[in-house]
Amino acid sequence: MTAAPTAALLDARLRTVLQPSRLEVIDESYQHAGHVGSNGTGVGTHFRVRIASPLFTNCSRVARHRLVYDALQDFIDQGLHALAIEAEETSPATPGGVSV
Repeated sequence: MTAAPTAALLDARLRTVLQPSRLEVIDESYQHAGHVGSNGTGVGTHFRVRIASPLFTNCSRVARHRLVYDALQDFIDQGLHALAIEAEETSPATPGGVSV
């Protein structure tokens, strides 16, 4: 069996594929020990992703989530059981470089 995915691996994949301006990947697996989908190790099964990307511009919430799921599909195949996603468009920058 392939090793469970880690937050660092998910982070690297999302940075490569979705080019986020903000990204936070949190492994919440320890909160689900003993639950269905837990691998018994307390890591690698349940994650929360908070992401903002310019690639989400004009995408519906469902479309943003699909992009995240598509980017992480091979991790899902390896045992990633649950993914809580908070995905937002990147706010356009003003000429001074400050987000609005």
